[in-house]
Amino acid sequence: MKLLLASQSPRRKELLSSLGFQFEVVKIDCEEILPEYIKIEEAAAYLSELKADAFRSLTSDEVLLTADTVVAIDNRVLGKPKDETDAFNMIRSLSGRTHQVYTGITIKTLDQTFTETDVADVTFHEITDEEIHYYIQQYKPFDKAGSYGIQEWLGMAKIGKLTGSFYTIMGLPTHLVYKILTSIEKK
Repeated sequence: MKLLLASQSPRRKELLSSLGFQFEVVKIDCEEILPEYIKIEEAAAYLSELKADAFRSLTSDEVLLTADTVVAIDNRVLGKPKDETDAFNMIRSLSGRTHQVYTGITIKTLDQTFTETDVADVTFHEITDEEIHYYIQQYKPFDKAGSYGIQEWLGMAKIGKLTGSFYTIMGLPTHLVYKILTSIEKK
């Protein structure tokens, strides 16, 4: 089995490697636009499937893994911030509140497609404007859904509670990936 990871995320690469899988990183060019009708809990899976469908045809020995993470609060999706102001506003909206992080994965072979979503609840303590500015300046969270990385300063200093998988919040529900990939290997 030749595993292809369609993600440029250093976090996903690190997690997949830590699971013990060898893989090749591939690039997929795909516009990630959510339809207006989509339910928030289905958005991450929709985007991971969209990416998988945009990839070239697989050969019989290839397995493709795509993933997408969506942060949601107040019935709206927080994507990747456009700029510092957008990042500030996103983090401000999360301060002192609980939000959801959904990560969808799609694992595709020549003849099968598996798509699953995992969700985690994250509760932040109050975050001051100075702390938000510090985080944005130091960590440049412009490639992260919701404008933060759980493994960075903001996650370490300000998360009071989380329910669910830390790795789902980080961008890859490792328990689901492991379960599906090992079941494919056994066939």
